[in-house]
This record gives sequence, C-alpha cells and structure tokens, in this order.
Amino acid sequence: MREQRAQQYPEEPPDEAAQGKPPGSSADGGSQDRSARRAVTVFPVLVLVAGALGLVMPGTFAGGGDAVPYLLGIVMFCMGVTMTVDDFKGVAKRPWAVALGLVAHYVIMPGLGWGVAHALDLPPQLAAGVILVGCAPSGTASNVVTYLARGDVALSVSVATVSTVVAPLVTPPLTLLLAGEYLPVDAGSMVADILKTVLLPVLAGLVVRLLAGRYVTRALPALPWLSALTIAAIVTVVVAGSADAIKSAAALVMLAVFLHNGLGLGLGYAAGRLFRLGEPSSRALSFEIGMQNSGLAASLASAHFSPLAALPAAIFSVWHNVSGALAAAWFSRRGR
Repeated sequence: MREQRAQQYPEEPPDEAAQGKPPGSSADGGSQDRSARRAVTVFPVLVLVAGALGLVMPGTFAGGGDAVPYLLGIVMFCMGVTMTVDDFKGVAKRPWAVALGLVAHYVIMPGLGWGVAHALDLPPQLAAGVILVGCAPSGTASNVVTYLARGDVALSVSVATVSTVVAPLVTPPLTLLLAGEYLPVDAGSMVADILKTVLLPVLAGLVVRLLAGRYVTRALPALPWLSALTIAAIVTVVVAGSADAIKSAAALVMLAVFLHNGLGLGLGYAAGRLFRLGEPSSRALSFEIGMQNSGLAASLASAHFSPLAALPAAIFSVWHNVSGALAAAWFSRRGR
C-alpha cells in the first residue's frame, strides 16, 4: 500500500498545502489513488471476514502456518515496488523530523506494549505478542491514512521507509529487552527472519521498480488489493492456529489492542506538537506511530513464540485500520 507517494511537497506544508496532490499523483496517479483509498476502506472488512473464516474453519487453514513468512514477503515486495528514489531523498531533506518520527516510533509503541502487558497482567504468550506488535515498523496503510487526514504525506513516507529499513536492527533487540521476561527470545534468528521476509523483498521490489518502472506503473493500482488480500490470508492462518484460545482470551486481547493503538495515535500526535513540527506533520506522526506492521508481528510471533502470541497482531491488523480511518475523518473535518 505504499503506492501513496508524495512526489513534491514543501518541507513544512501548511494545513491546506498538506492536502496537496494525492500521494503518488502523476499522469495515472488518479486511478492509483482511488484504488488505494478503496483498498484501505475495504481492508478492515476483508480482514474481519478472513478472521471469521479462520475461527469457523480452523482445521482448513491451521496447517498454513509455514506459508506466513512467504505471504509477508509478497506484501513487502509490493511495498518495495511502490517505492521511489524520491522516498529516500525526502529523508535527507528533513532529517530532524524523520529522526524524531523514527525515535518516537521505536520508543513509544514498544514502551506502550510493555506497559499495557503489565497493566492488564497478560499471560506470557499474549504479553510477548503485544510487545512484539509494538516493536514492529510502521504499518503498511499509514501513508494512505495520513493523506486522508490532510497530513504531511512526505514525512509519513519518509518515516515509514526508514522504520522498515532499520527493522532488522531494531525490532529483535527491543523484543529481547521488553519481552524476554515473558518468553525466551532468539534475537539472532529474528534478525535473519526479518532480513528474509522484509528487507530483501523490499529491496527486490525497489530494484524491479528501477529497472522496469514503465511496466510497474501500469500495475500499481492493483498492488493495494494484492497486499490487502495477502494480509487477510495471514490473518486467516493466524486465527485458525489459535482458534480455541480466542474464545477465552479475545476480550482481553481486544482491550490490550485498543489501549495500545489509541495511546500510540495520541502520543504520536502529541510528540509532533511538542517539538513544534506543525499540524500536518503531527498528524503524520500520529499514524506512523500508532499504526504498526502487524503482518510482520504475526509472522514473527508464529515463528518464534506460538499461534496464541500472534493473536494480538491479528486483532491489531483489523483495529488499527478502523481507528486510523476514524481518526483521519476527524482530522480532515477539523482541518476544514
């Protein structure tokens, strides 16, 4: 879903300018933008249906756990294909704002995950899963939601790009530090998994974009749907693997996810205002911090902990898109 790109944005856009052109606007950016917005709108419903399938027919899908890393690789490849060199140039143009967003992301969400796990006295598997969600990079729909919120899309793209690239170096040690008290964490193996399922597919997609940009551009409107369907498949498998536990733990996990996501959105916005980044940039940080790559968290939890530990990521995958869409609507209405 990273096809939502800002080709040219001022370094500090005012509220009206922050709307600008839709991310990725170009000769055929209009259809690309409409496709992305439809995908984000439909995505929560799609994931809900996928989760229901896993819950109703666990025997059919529970055996697909081995496919989760490959499915995540498809999502990350789609992200890489939608990246451009301008995404990386944006980091150099605004290093302070991007650095603030990156540090806030990897401080606020992991800390909130640890705090929520302790406050709710979650069982070890669920606590580790919530913390792992917090240690993941930015979510794949954050750029689109930032655009719908009339936020600073250029900053959103830059923070999301950097948080994904540095994930192999940051996510495993953070998980070891915060979740190690609950379950054993093999940080070295986790680094290898993130490299294989995140960084390498993203780089492969970026190379394909550079070498075959003309052909890739024609396929861009379909990529949000491919990503959405693939993430839905991940959720189906994850829910099927822990279907029995969901009946007894779902309410507690939902409360943990609501608190984690809601506080992340609020503190992300507050961080932008505290450091005087301006309203559009503060909105961007709200979504870059509050929305997580829950597909990666689900994959890592299934591989390194258990299907039950992946349950928070599965629920987060649905809820952060719902809450993000609601927050974007509120921001947009408030901006007018």
